[in-house]
Amino acid sequence: MGAAAGAVTPRPRQRPLNWRRTRRGSVPYLLVAPVVAVLGVVLAYPVYSLVRIALERYGLFELIRHHGVYIGLANFATVLHDSVFWHTMLRTILFAAACVSLSIVGGMLIALLLVRVSGFIRILITSGLVLVWAMPPVVAVQVWNWMTNVQNGVLNYVLTELHVGNYFQHNWFASPFSQLAMCAMLIVWGALPFVSITLYAALSQVPHELVEAAQIDGAPFWRVFKDVTLPVIAPVVYILTTLSILWDFGVFTQVYLLIGQAALTPANYLMSVYVFEKGFVISDYGIGSAISILMLVTVAIMSVVYVRKMLRVGEVT
Repeated sequence: MGAAAGAVTPRPRQRPLNWRRTRRGSVPYLLVAPVVAVLGVVLAYPVYSLVRIALERYGLFELIRHHGVYIGLANFATVLHDSVFWHTMLRTILFAAACVSLSIVGGMLIALLLVRVSGFIRILITSGLVLVWAMPPVVAVQVWNWMTNVQNGVLNYVLTELHVGNYFQHNWFASPFSQLAMCAMLIVWGALPFVSITLYAALSQVPHELVEAAQIDGAPFWRVFKDVTLPVIAPVVYILTTLSILWDFGVFTQVYLLIGQAALTPANYLMSVYVFEKGFVISDYGIGSAISILMLVTVAIMSVVYVRKMLRVGEVT
């Protein structure tokens, strides 16, 4: 009885520390798994159909029969040997780069302004941004057409009254460059609200102690922003840049409606318009699918740099 009473109760066996770390590290993946599964189910069939049609001769006759003729990589060879494709691709890359740069820089300037103004002014500016953000693209195109109208456009009137120059009945869509420039201004105008409000939220998370310490040390504003503020908000900037690349590279509605179908020519094509013309106007769905896949690869290559930087910043923090 005494021996039994004095016996030491065995301690419960503890799991190895490495196993607990592995279990803890797998939790984020388990939480994201349902979302990834849903996205995989939603996107799997469309991507499969796109690849399948890209490998077939699939025109209007095949659409009626619901069956294409397998031709392998012939559609890709046709597209890659088309000079219009390469000119359109280069034009789209430059167009997207200009829109993304102007959106990020303009949004950053507005966000810095929101940090410095009073609460009432901040509410007014934010309300205006939200109204711009809520405007549908079709409505925005109609407003832009009215502003840039040759006969009675408000833009020509204002510039003339400000003595910037003689803009009486000036045609802002006279050349392919000016047409794409007006489209870029419209796209940047529509993108500024999301970018500026997101960056303002990121700037509000910058520790004031770091900024005040740099200012006490005598650092100028641009140095404080470069060495203190920008590293803190870098992940948000990378995310916005990646999203802007995805949006601006495939923009279609603003370009198609603002320039007009009658004025669209190979000289002002963007990739989205080029796909529409090949795939739906002339009903060559195989060529259109091949161009879409090449667009997807191009966007992935353009975005991978910012995605890798974003992941590296996340690992450091």
